[in-house]
Amino acid sequence: MPAKLNNNILFYAVGDVLPERADPLSIFQQVTPTLREADLAFCQLEANISERGVRLPQVRHTTRIQRAAAAALKEAGFNIVSFAGNHCMDWGAEAFFDTIDALREQSLTVLGVGHNITEARQPRIIEKNGVRVAFLAYSSILPMNFWAEENRPGCAPMRAWTHYEPIEPDQPGTPCRIHTYPHGGDLEQLVADIKTARGHADVVIMSIHWGIHFIPAVIADYQRIVAHVAIDAGADLILGHHAHILKGVEVYKGKPIFYSLCNFAVDLPMTPEHANSKGFREIQVLHPDWKVDFSSNYNFPPDSQKTIVVKCLINKDGVLRTSFLPAFIDATANPRLLSRGDPKFLEVVRYIEEATSSQNLSARFTIDGDEVVVTE
Repeated sequence: MPAKLNNNILFYAVGDVLPERADPLSIFQQVTPTLREADLAFCQLEANISERGVRLPQVRHTTRIQRAAAAALKEAGFNIVSFAGNHCMDWGAEAFFDTIDALREQSLTVLGVGHNITEARQPRIIEKNGVRVAFLAYSSILPMNFWAEENRPGCAPMRAWTHYEPIEPDQPGTPCRIHTYPHGGDLEQLVADIKTARGHADVVIMSIHWGIHFIPAVIADYQRIVAHVAIDAGADLILGHHAHILKGVEVYKGKPIFYSLCNFAVDLPMTPEHANSKGFREIQVLHPDWKVDFSSNYNFPPDSQKTIVVKCLINKDGVLRTSFLPAFIDATANPRLLSRGDPKFLEVVRYIEEATSSQNLSARFTIDGDEVVVTE
């Protein structure tokens, strides 16, 4: 099938990006030719682009990156950036608005954030080749006061509650079942947002920062609920991120749900100070194979090296075809696309297949050349 046809849109999407290096464009050097093929390309920004601000006390791990990172995103081929996530307000309102300004100066469409909740929830509609695509972005991973309100900047929230049910209430200290539920008000507003977007666009794509980070495969209850409600309301494609590893894929009523796209281009060097910090050691135990390598620029668990680029062909009738391009991230933190002949290609495919089947999700995968087609 040709990549583009008249009145169709080629859309690519990746997960988290955080180019923290002197030459931020270099992190994309191996994937830029492919990303630039797209009419529309999406990523999730994981850091503030600013030299201002004060780190907020509720923030665990954070950094600020140079303004050149915004230009690098554009040069790499991206034109749509979600900033709705648990790092959007890390350095306060000054750095938050600096980031939005830096992205907009590069003509990048910024999703899921604003001066207030109305602006953060506003669909961003882009018309290409006569097709109108609406984008919405939300976050369920929310430090206190990171979400926008009527008179407060921040991101669009899709909060969730956690309930711990003792398996044996008469046995203190035994494990609990963990149940999660979406915040009723946030879910109701999300539905309204999607319906509004649906009224002004041919296709609605929803991005959401959510899920359980670093723990392989497991999907929280609230994620399935939110995803299904969003599609019932009119969303055509759901792009999940935050978990820093790939998770399974579902096709619900013919619409694809990517529960986690993993990292894509994230610099994470490690210092002894950070490696020995309480905050890092607490999350390191979430993945049994997570080792620190001070010579690496990518200090994540080995699972985090497997990633993908979502590829969709879109027209006025919706998402015609969904597939993904397997990719791999090495110790330099630079992603590279994999050909079918590379042994790592099948490693990525098998990883997603296992994550999907272990959670009883419905997607099926068929290898077609150097891409993997997603069907129900």
